[in-house]
Amino acid sequence: VLMRGAGCTINDIWDRDYDRKVTRTANRPLAAGDISTFQSFIFLGGQLSLALCVLLCLNYYSIVLGAASLSLVITYPLMKRITYWPQLVLGLTFNWGALLGWSAVKGSCEWSVCLPLYFAGVMWTLIYDTIYAHQDKKDDIIIGVKSTALRFQEDTKQWLSGFSLAMLLSLCITGVNCNQTFPYYSAVAAIGAHLAHQIYTLDIDKPEDCWKKFTSNRTVGVLLFTGIVFGNL
Repeated sequence: VLMRGAGCTINDIWDRDYDRKVTRTANRPLAAGDISTFQSFIFLGGQLSLALCVLLCLNYYSIVLGAASLSLVITYPLMKRITYWPQLVLGLTFNWGALLGWSAVKGSCEWSVCLPLYFAGVMWTLIYDTIYAHQDKKDDIIIGVKSTALRFQEDTKQWLSGFSLAMLLSLCITGVNCNQTFPYYSAVAAIGAHLAHQIYTLDIDKPEDCWKKFTSNRTVGVLLFTGIVFGNL
């Protein structure tokens, strides 16, 4: 929560001038001038300090692994300026917990489990954040911001379907490599059905539908978490 929050703060600091030009983001505190850049840095310092306190409670392996994510947290908001794949870098950043969570408990990463789980998370981020990016594509073209939504355009659903298949396969590999049980695979199947419906009914030209589909990914998280818990029980 703290590091994702810090990532969002950094994103708003980097993008404050862009956000003013996009209808949906013009009311964000920095963009609207409700808080100053200096105040946002104080808030960011608080988030990072608290996150460091959590990190220092872990083993040395996890401290190094957690610290390694900071470069991604700081730089991923810049990617939309230089590549049409900023969602990929976002995925690499936001899913670091798939590695850190395991090492915090076990003392190191079991790569046969952690890497496919991490990859599945990256694929999931590509799905939901591409849908998210379709909300702003008209404004993004005007201000010169890049995204997978602009890269894929009318082929978006084919790309999202490919990412979904890769995600589901990776989740299955993860399950096999850590001896998961029937509830886990049932959850993965439910996730597949949810993603299929989400992509099939998606209207990339309606921002309100893109928002609805984006937020429905909370269901994916709940399903996977439930499947892991009951699979272990």
